Amino acid sequence: MSITYNTEESMAKSELLPGTLDMLILKVLSQESLHGWGVSERIQQLSGDVFEANQGSLYPALQRLKRKGFVTAEWQRTEANRRARYYEITAPGRTALAEERATWRRSSEAVNQILEWAVPGTA
Repeated sequence: MSITYNTEESMAKSELLPGTLDMLILKVLSQESLHGWGVSERIQQLSGDVFEANQGSLYPALQRLKRKGFVTAEWQRTEANRRARYYEITAPGRTALAEERATWRRSSEAVNQILEWAVPGTA
């Protein structure tokens, strides 16, 4: 799944590791229920504009999380009085988020260990 990864030098597509977008969505929804556009905006805001979840990746991810029972969805009115589907994390979704966060920490620590590794006398 792809999201836009913004850098100062260029706007390039970057592939996220499988499940990363799902984890980010669950994290955002763990703080508040939001409609899809709100989830996308919050990911962009919290990442300091580094990530921009495009609609082509976001909505399939939300549907996948709904099928797994990690989120629920309900039609509500937005502040602008428009109908929108609001998503809310479930108890199994919170459990999945905790597990994914633990896996992410282990994986990122292992990658950092490898990147920091150097044979004495080399760069």
